Amino acid sequence: MQQVFEHDDSPPEARQQAARKTTLVSVVVNVLLSTVQVLVGMLTSSAGLIADGIHSLTDLAADFIVLLANRHSSKDADEDHQYGHQRYETAASLFLGLSLVAVGTGIAWSAAIKIMHPQTAPVQFAAFYVALFALVAKELLFRYMLMVAERVRSSMLIANAWHARADAASSLVVALGILGSALGHPTLDAVSALIVGLMICKTGAGFAWDALHDLMDRAASAEEYQRISEIIASTPGVLGVHDLRTRKMGDLIIVDVHIEVNANATVRQGHDIGLQAANRVKAELPVLDVMTHIDPV
Repeated sequence: MQQVFEHDDSPPEARQQAARKTTLVSVVVNVLLSTVQVLVGMLTSSAGLIADGIHSLTDLAADFIVLLANRHSSKDADEDHQYGHQRYETAASLFLGLSLVAVGTGIAWSAAIKIMHPQTAPVQFAAFYVALFALVAKELLFRYMLMVAERVRSSMLIANAWHARADAASSLVVALGILGSALGHPTLDAVSALIVGLMICKTGAGFAWDALHDLMDRAASAEEYQRISEIIASTPGVLGVHDLRTRKMGDLIIVDVHIEVNANATVRQGHDIGLQAANRVKAELPVLDVMTHIDPV
């Protein structure tokens, strides 16, 4: 999932603080939900509600991954990581995605077995109210987390927010399956558990695929690329721009570019033009570094 951000001047400390706050809120909500869902699911014989509770438990693992990655990605550059540690966020998103695929596969497999060997007794109606409560709680959590993630411009937090939205969707499916089972169609509860498992797999695969591309030096979005080119070309003293290349470093961008300047300019003048172009780009876009090559024309 590519996310294009408007420029903002949120310092790393603000992003780290926002990640810690939203993640702790998510931890509290998911601990309560998973406990209630699993217990009530066992008491009411609802495979769907138990699956949704396990889904909530996977959020706890995701939350701790986010906290860990957030702590490491904010570290300054050092001798071993001279461009900084921003890719900790990307690695965390990859691990989160693969974890979701594994959990979703397990849930789907268990549900498929229940469909092939269905229970005869319908699910008790109390499970339906718990599923509705979980649906509302997860939707509110998603809206809160997405608002904060977009404000501080963090793809890792946005991934975690959409994870919460996937949970809300799964709770809706579970609620419908429980309702159908309570009304005399017991297999629908297992079907809802199967759908939840497949939804978890799809969400995880999407996160893992995006993170894998970023780890393989995916370029910035077309809009960001175009804006970087325009900013450099409009810098006083720049006569042309070519061989512009970009690659992602966490939520930031690294830029390599050839800048054409007047052949009669001094070395100092050419250096100053390149420095001004780089500073203008970094002031407007989430760019970590701009490497310029000065070409006389």
